[in-house]
Amino acid sequence: MEQGKTVKSKVKQIQLRPMKRKWASISTTGRLTLNTELLDLPKELGEFVIVHELVHLLVPNHGKVFKCFMSAYLPDWEERKKRLQGFVG
Repeated sequence: MEQGKTVKSKVKQIQLRPMKRKWASISTTGRLTLNTELLDLPKELGEFVIVHELVHLLVPNHGKVFKCFMSAYLPDWEERKKRLQGFVG
């Protein structure tokens, strides 16, 4: 993420646990759950997953506004997403 940019959202709880089908999830109440396998990924891919989930606190879907926020916070998010797809999660 570009230095100085932060996602303006509130996370109330963070938990790590094995997840079979997802890299992460976030509840509307601000509980961020991260797959423990993220610890084995390159840092920039973990960053993508976390920013993706935090943006969901601002926009609940993957529409145009969501993509605009992703581009603002991680200009190379689409490339990171493609790289992440090469890993099992």
